[in-house]
Amino acid sequence: MRKEAPADNQKTDPSSGATKSRHAAPMPHDENLWLEDIHGDDQIAWVKDQNAKTIARFQDDLFDSIAGDIRTALDSEGKIPMVAKRGDHYFNFWRDSTNPKGMWRRTTWDSYVSDSPEWEVLIDLDALAAAEETPWVWAGASVRRSDNARALVSLSPDGGDAHRVREFDLETQTFVDGGFDLPSAKTRFAWLDDDTIIVATDTGEDSLTTSSYPRQARVLTRGQAIADAPIVAEVPRDHVAIFVGSDVDAADPESTDRAFAIDAIDFFNTQLSFIDLDDVKDESEAVPTDASAWEKAWTVVDVPTDVEVGFERDIVLFRPQSEWRHEDFSVPAGGLAVAGIAEVKAGTIAPTVIFTPDEHTALQSWTWTRDYLILELLADVQSQLVVLIPNDNFSSFSLPGVPANHMVGLGAVDKHDDATANDYWLVSTGFLTPSTLSYGSLEPSNSSAESSTAGSPSTVGDSSAPVVIKSAPALFPSEGFSVEQHFATSEDGTKIPYFQIADSALALDGSNPTLLDGYGGFEVSRTPVYSPVMGIGWLGRTTTGASNDPANPQPTAAAETPIPAGRRGVYVLANIRGGGEYGPRWHTSAMRENRMRAYEDYAAVARDLIERGVTSARSLACAGGSNGGLLVGNMLTQHPELFGAISCGVPLLDMRRYTKLSAGYSWKAEYGDPDVAEDWAFIQRFSPYHLLEDGTDYPPVLFWTATSDDRVGPVQARKMAARMQNRGIDDVWFFEDTEGGHSAASDNKQAAFTRALSYRFLWTSLTGE
Repeated sequence: MRKEAPADNQKTDPSSGATKSRHAAPMPHDENLWLEDIHGDDQIAWVKDQNAKTIARFQDDLFDSIAGDIRTALDSEGKIPMVAKRGDHYFNFWRDSTNPKGMWRRTTWDSYVSDSPEWEVLIDLDALAAAEETPWVWAGASVRRSDNARALVSLSPDGGDAHRVREFDLETQTFVDGGFDLPSAKTRFAWLDDDTIIVATDTGEDSLTTSSYPRQARVLTRGQAIADAPIVAEVPRDHVAIFVGSDVDAADPESTDRAFAIDAIDFFNTQLSFIDLDDVKDESEAVPTDASAWEKAWTVVDVPTDVEVGFERDIVLFRPQSEWRHEDFSVPAGGLAVAGIAEVKAGTIAPTVIFTPDEHTALQSWTWTRDYLILELLADVQSQLVVLIPNDNFSSFSLPGVPANHMVGLGAVDKHDDATANDYWLVSTGFLTPSTLSYGSLEPSNSSAESSTAGSPSTVGDSSAPVVIKSAPALFPSEGFSVEQHFATSEDGTKIPYFQIADSALALDGSNPTLLDGYGGFEVSRTPVYSPVMGIGWLGRTTTGASNDPANPQPTAAAETPIPAGRRGVYVLANIRGGGEYGPRWHTSAMRENRMRAYEDYAAVARDLIERGVTSARSLACAGGSNGGLLVGNMLTQHPELFGAISCGVPLLDMRRYTKLSAGYSWKAEYGDPDVAEDWAFIQRFSPYHLLEDGTDYPPVLFWTATSDDRVGPVQARKMAARMQNRGIDDVWFFEDTEGGHSAASDNKQAAFTRALSYRFLWTSLTGE
């Protein structure tokens, strides 16, 4: 399992595989290092002062109206309660106005498909938080497959990534006295049998990587202290993390139960190992808790580290980030190939390619039912679903009914249950189309009397016509809007797609308040989705033509030359490089030393909107969070002339120190290592904190973050706001919530507040209203 790290005087470049000598980069002067003490008294006092100024400026009647409408939408009883089937029950986590922290609950099939399902509440988080005096935030649950009677429940004490794991009895609906209970940490776990789990967590004593994630996997038996559990796998400290998992199917005696350990070398290079549990079980069929029994039983999947590996029973799947060449075969980057488990164990892998991408089409994800493999594809950012039949040499057919400019997602209902083994959920959504949930089957023969007795639909679905089960209501007025897809040309000639949602009678005179969104990192694809938050906060706004704002004693340029009355908000989503819309090549073409391409793409979309007359620089805003915060931070510092306002959420901004803050060390493969002079030479070109220049006119900017964000952290937003304010730059605003983690939203009220603040700030800055 252990993989040696490069020697101290060398560095491996993930994008090229080359090794080069290391030279330390200098650390620029930083007058705001004091703000890196997240919870210090002086630092929190600074935050409170900033918050007070920002709220005083932007919390008015319109703000309250936007926040109220967003919260009403988020609390809507008409939202589709998405479910996961376990046994005869369908589980759901739900928040509304009565239950702001939420409820974990379940129901039966017949109840679920009714207009008014009857839910059995398992955990009321509001009541639990009150009883335990801890503001718990839901982080998920894993139900034991053997009998569906127990679950491991994850709860965050503040909305951050660290969470406590507790065993819950689904029959008594209580936490198990003396059951599994792991303290708050960035824990990963999986069931191995009724009384044993595999765990990667913080146990002190050098158990974490430099990135703040677990580096050791342990096998923990019920009643055993985590510190006493044997270490069965570990990874070097400078790798990102060790992740664990299992595939245990008690209902199928012919299946092979397996445990997995993944060495995450960096964000895009991994090495997966597995164990067939029968190979290590003793005569009593118990999973051993002796480290020696595991030590020599791991099988390493011997493939290049940039090949993503997946298991489905005895089929192993491979998706490489770069072309996987061998003298006997070749798998293209972003392709999908399969091999049998016997080949993998023997180390003689010669995979068969079952999907090949092209210039326009990329594989986004895949889903298994018991007998079928469904591929979710994007063709020029348009959804396609293709079904492969493994028992017929992976022959394929397309699932029909995927509308243009919509996103369709698919998930297996429950492949472990004979009654639903080849059934699937289908969710369709669009910018202006509320989500619908449909139910289909790839084998109509499953729709039988037998299935109805298992709590499943008795006559639902065939491969040609999934049946709509539930439809969400419209939560914002969309009449008179249209969705269009356009392409901008970046500096190197690459065509960059973007979606435009605007008034169907849009006047192309440059006077429309326009919000440009994007992300461009980590192979994350941004696709059409119905967002009542965006619809209410932006599309739902209309200019009045009046710019006199008594709350603002110094009107902006927008206020002095107001946008004409009656203009509706325009929303634009840019599919820039760094994302995954066209597969790995779209991502890798904007990594590390090529990172500037993502920012060139985004600026090209902004210019295209201006050149087409959709908007103008003074009427164009941009917003982004996390890596998207770094994106818009670079628009602020590199292209201030293109924007009238910028909202920058939970951002990376100080790229010289990002590896030393929160989980930043784990992203070196994406951005480079700023401690290495050769890397800092290109990183500093996209480090907004170091690109500020005196005498430059910067557009108004709002930085927003959360104290409890343990992924990016609040530090970078603090420092950027402080540096700009200290240099006398006008219209620099900052807001930091105490809870909510990286999403800055631990409940719907908080989510509504932070999003309303962003929209109110942007609308005021562009329109003066």
